[in-house]
Parts: sequence; C-alpha cells; structure tokens
Amino acid sequence: MLTKFVPGVMTMGTLFWDRALLVVMTTIFAVLALDISVPALVLSLMALSRWVVVLDFYPVEPKGETA
Repeated sequence: MLTKFVPGVMTMGTLFWDRALLVVMTTIFAVLALDISVPALVLSLMALSRWVVVLDFYPVEPKGETA
C-alpha cells in the first residue's frame, strides 16, 4: 500500500527507527574502535615490559684482557 508523502510530517515510527538505527550503528563503531585499540595497548605494554627486562642484561660482555 502506497501512502502519500507529506513534507514535514513523519509517519508513525520512522523517527523511532531512525534513532534506533543511529544508536546501533554508533555502538557497532564504538566497539570496533575498542576492538582495535585495546589489543594494540596490550601488545604495546607487553613489548615495553620485555624491553625493560632486556635492559637488565648487558648485550656486550665487559671488556677485559683475553688469555
């Protein structure tokens, strides 16, 4: 059934569905951003902690006399 379009008058439920769709899309993109940033932060902290542990050891042996 076709309805007549009247400018400025919204049909019943259209505003609700537009707002609901906006909330759903916003939630999806917010979760997507967290899905990318949280693992990146965790991996960065892991790399930093490994780097700090490696600094405790000297990569070059101390200079001294050889036999």
